[in-house]
Amino acid sequence: MQINELIDLNKYKTAPILDLNQIQKLSIELDNEIRNSDWLTIGIMAKSDNEAKNALRIFLKKYPSVNFNDFEKLKATGNVFMKGNQKTGEVYIRSEYGLGEGILLTCQYDDPSRNSLTYGPFPLSFFVTKNY
Repeated sequence: MQINELIDLNKYKTAPILDLNQIQKLSIELDNEIRNSDWLTIGIMAKSDNEAKNALRIFLKKYPSVNFNDFEKLKATGNVFMKGNQKTGEVYIRSEYGLGEGILLTCQYDDPSRNSLTYGPFPLSFFVTKNY
């Protein structure tokens, strides 16, 4: 399946493998969407709580203006779903089997007439900043 824009990711249950060109193109598009939103929610589907927390740490390193309350102490067993809400700062985690793997980002708006859009799943390593 061809992935040329963010909306193409929505067809996947688990994050696809992306090449460098796709990562760069999607990153530019996503940066624009994030910049134009009022706040974000992030959902991370991972094989463990440590993997989910690491993916969130990587995301926060790339987007230092996004803040969440302490999530390091959160624990869950097995496959997990972790969700963070930038507006409230809250993060929770739960064990959940049958999910794919990846990161879902929803760009939210304070204006209720604007529709929130969810993008992803992105690979767990998608937000690693590299010098290309």
